[in-house]
Amino acid sequence: MTPVALTIAGSDPSGGAGIQADLKTFHQFGVYGEAVITLITVQNSMRVSRVEVLEPRLIAEQIAAVVEDIPPAAAKTGALGSAEALRVVARAAAAFRFPLVVDPVLASKHGAALGGLGWEELLPRAALVTPNLPESEALTGTGDPRRAACRLRDMGAGAVLIKGGHREGDATDLLLDSEGWLEFPAPRIATRHTHGTGCTYSAAITAGLATGLPLREAVARAKRFIHQAIATNPGLGRGCGPVNHHAEVT
Repeated sequence: MTPVALTIAGSDPSGGAGIQADLKTFHQFGVYGEAVITLITVQNSMRVSRVEVLEPRLIAEQIAAVVEDIPPAAAKTGALGSAEALRVVARAAAAFRFPLVVDPVLASKHGAALGGLGWEELLPRAALVTPNLPESEALTGTGDPRRAACRLRDMGAGAVLIKGGHREGDATDLLLDSEGWLEFPAPRIATRHTHGTGCTYSAAITAGLATGLPLREAVARAKRFIHQAIATNPGLGRGCGPVNHHAEVT
């Protein structure tokens, strides 16, 4: 049977992030992708000039429609845009019978606000939450990644992956799960073309879970993929361009 994954996220018309990045990643991993749109942006590699959040009831109806007919084996969230949108996703997720990866997108690469309040309702539904360092600090009040991971577990997340892309030195990610701590190191790549890395990474993890991989294996494979996707970026755009969604899956 073809594995199915669902993304609940915003739209990026330039194709580098959001549901566009998620669907490309699902396809590259051999997974059938479904997409529930939460918000629409006007953006490119240089700017975000407009964000329109969909009416919460419309988001909820989209989720109900896909789960009713083609239920996924795993799902992820991206930009939700408002507290109301976050809450309807959390309520829907309470009935999910599949793992949910929560990528807590609080702002775009260009600084546009894409998040909302109410994370305490969604985090307990998450099998994994994947914040970068600024997001983990905003959610927990601490800049220490291990303390932040512990606090996010205390807030209800099943596991926490603190991404190290904003650190100095190597881009080492830190996972806290039921087995304890595990680091995923990678050398830093000097490039401005990193648009959509968080979306792509979390989508790759979700695809792995949808195919039945254990969490640690799904994260390890996704880490190798996003490293290659950044290293082989196509160099598109005059600003922060997209990664390579055709990178090899190893």
